[in-house]
Amino acid sequence: MANGKRDYYEVLGVNKNASETEIKKAYRRLALKYHPDKNPGDKEAESQFKELSESYAVLSDGQKRATYDQFGHAGLGGGGGFSSEGFGFGGSPFEDIFGDIFGDIFGGGGGGGRRSRGRRGDDLRYNLSIAFEEAAFGLETQIEVPRHLACKACEGSGAKSGTGPITCHTCKGAGQVRYQQGFFSLTRPCPDCAGAGKIIENPCPECRGSGKVKSMKTLSLKIPAGVETGSRLKLNAEGDLGSHGGPPGDLYVVLTVKDHPLFQREGQDVICETPISIVQAALGCELEVPTLDGKVKLKIPAGTQSGKVLNLAGKGIPVLQGYGRGDQLVVVRVETPTKLTSRQKELLEEFAHEGGVDINPMGKGFFDKVKDLFD
Repeated sequence: MANGKRDYYEVLGVNKNASETEIKKAYRRLALKYHPDKNPGDKEAESQFKELSESYAVLSDGQKRATYDQFGHAGLGGGGGFSSEGFGFGGSPFEDIFGDIFGDIFGGGGGGGRRSRGRRGDDLRYNLSIAFEEAAFGLETQIEVPRHLACKACEGSGAKSGTGPITCHTCKGAGQVRYQQGFFSLTRPCPDCAGAGKIIENPCPECRGSGKVKSMKTLSLKIPAGVETGSRLKLNAEGDLGSHGGPPGDLYVVLTVKDHPLFQREGQDVICETPISIVQAALGCELEVPTLDGKVKLKIPAGTQSGKVLNLAGKGIPVLQGYGRGDQLVVVRVETPTKLTSRQKELLEEFAHEGGVDINPMGKGFFDKVKDLFD
């Protein structure tokens, strides 16, 4: 250590054989940690930051580094003290790295260049309810979306007709102002024009100087077959208008499928319950059942039990952005009559009297299990 100064390599935490990239990474990491803007009022952090900057200013310069490696601090003249002169932003070894560091500290982009004034418009959401059949087979429809559009009276400029925006006197049209903080020169958006670079002295009465107005826009929308509740459709650049020449946002259409009185969806399959009488269940029959494509005939086998599921292949929901369809599952529900005439009761009693051991196989199996359990 000479003149109370620490070794520059030690300050940056690298060895003497460190590459230029390693030195830059080490400085960037430590500068972010000790930067005064992240440690307001901390004199120790400020001192460490100055020491880091001095070390990097020497070791990032090939000629200065070679001199330092041979003669140490004394070889740099003046004990190697750091000065903003020669190490400022203009063409200095800091120029490339400060842009990255300040971008991380202040949330901005890279350094050196002029930032874009344009701001992207907001994304919008539109909720749309559709019928069960429309979700299954798709549809083309139109929607009206409330959003901001460019004001026609001023053509989006925000200035009254016959006038125009003027260059901001504070930033001279740059959209940014530079100020000094210690030995650093920093930039921030101009407070007078909010970064636009221009000021509107005579605002448009229609949009009050904003350059945009609230309006309804009719859009054509194609909904593909197979969508379901929660499906989202994205319409690029159909969101809110950008500002200062920025691009518009996107529009997201979020779908809700209405309930159907007969059908329920399970994946790509459609479920439908069909009631039949005990006579139809016992003897078998042929029924017309509803599907998404209309009525079709379905054969009910003799001896069908309540809860039996019969399959109609290819009568379900089309695969979204694919090929094929699911099936329709018909759940048979055998209904027990609740009101009987005297003759109907008489016939059922005869039926029961004539019944054999095999007439109710499920019941026989159940009672056999009960008998085995308690014997």
